[in-house]
Amino acid sequence: MAFSGFFSALPAIAVLAILIVVHELGHFMAARLQGIYANKFSIGFGPVLWKYQGPETEYALRAFPLGGFVGFPDDDPEANDIDPSDPNLLRNRPILDRAIVISAGVIANLVFAYLVLLLQVGSVGVQQASQPGILINGFFKVAEVTEQAAQSGIQPGEVLFIDKKQNLRQFNVAYNPSTNSAELLVNRTPAQLKVERQDENGKPKLQDVTLTPALGANGQGQTGIKVTPTPAIKAGLQPGDVVLAMNGHTFTQSVRELQFFQATIRDNAAEPVQMKVQRGDEQLNLTVTPVANADGEGTIGVGLSPNGSFERKPVRGFAAFGVAAEEFQNIVVDTIDGFGKLISRFSKVADQVAGPVAIVAVGAKIAQSDAASLFQFAALISINLAIINILPLPALDGGHLAFLLIEGLRGKPLPSKIQDGVMQTGLMLLLGLGIFLIIRDTANLIPQ
Repeated sequence: MAFSGFFSALPAIAVLAILIVVHELGHFMAARLQGIYANKFSIGFGPVLWKYQGPETEYALRAFPLGGFVGFPDDDPEANDIDPSDPNLLRNRPILDRAIVISAGVIANLVFAYLVLLLQVGSVGVQQASQPGILINGFFKVAEVTEQAAQSGIQPGEVLFIDKKQNLRQFNVAYNPSTNSAELLVNRTPAQLKVERQDENGKPKLQDVTLTPALGANGQGQTGIKVTPTPAIKAGLQPGDVVLAMNGHTFTQSVRELQFFQATIRDNAAEPVQMKVQRGDEQLNLTVTPVANADGEGTIGVGLSPNGSFERKPVRGFAAFGVAAEEFQNIVVDTIDGFGKLISRFSKVADQVAGPVAIVAVGAKIAQSDAASLFQFAALISINLAIINILPLPALDGGHLAFLLIEGLRGKPLPSKIQDGVMQTGLMLLLGLGIFLIIRDTANLIPQ
């Protein structure tokens, strides 16, 4: 089992290694193409595990795989038989030349991400739903239960889920406005659903529950389960409904439509949202009014999923460039939005920050379940690496660019002692954060 887990992680490890090489190669090539000396090319930090001395550059693999660096002989040019006033030393170049070298790693990662997406679009295609629209899954919180329902083990306060793989249309919810109550009904028996409960370790786990109510003359059976009347239930949404359009936006087969749906609901607390719904052969126009949660964001209390199964269709010819560009733009926008949320909602999303171990674990799962998604995984990590590196923080490319900006404004660079102190402190903090994330993520992977 351990060996199979290791081998499944190899593709993700390879992706991370390639992205680091691409980033550092960007710096290295930008320097070399301008005739700037670069005497070290290293993947990782810390003690050297392997090295090769080329005619001009030492290539090395180091112990801590948290990034890499390109070294320049600027600090001690005489030890490298270089005149300190040599114009090909990085420090002696104009600010623009140095900025190109510093930003080239970020540019390399962005270009690489687009090329990966282009390869994905043209070879395996982008994942999408087989049918347009957003499928409404069952997602209910139990308010009350009769003795019959209690015999099935269902208790008030539990959360019920209707498996999308089952026939969602076998369930209905009857809402009574006069009593503000809702009851779960079935039109076929036995009916199966899932209940969220805690396992022996206190972690949430879905368990199967079977209901066998008698069907009445109208073809429906009362389960004896009253559920909390959410805005979705009050508006008349039912499990198995397909939302075709929302506030004038028609949903396509793109898996990103889920984000549009969620964002529209989140941004319209206490505001009516118009929906066009497909229910069997019938189309309905419904209005749902989201309620605000503790954070002031709208919610309607419903489960969502893409409509139908997932599929991929390669895009041929010049159209592939446009589709790849759209995918690239979407990832960049989502990544920047994610960093914005990390800043504005740090206490709530800080635990979602992932280190190398967690990233490899996610990549390993992707490789096992859908190897074609490794393209998207590589592009996502490459873009994240680019955006992180461009942040104006010490030890990152953005920190070096910030020093260049200060130099341009002052007309001279800050004293080298100040720059070195800031960069070394930033590097230690970065390594410390990396080690912390590795330990935390490794501990999370160990079964409790």
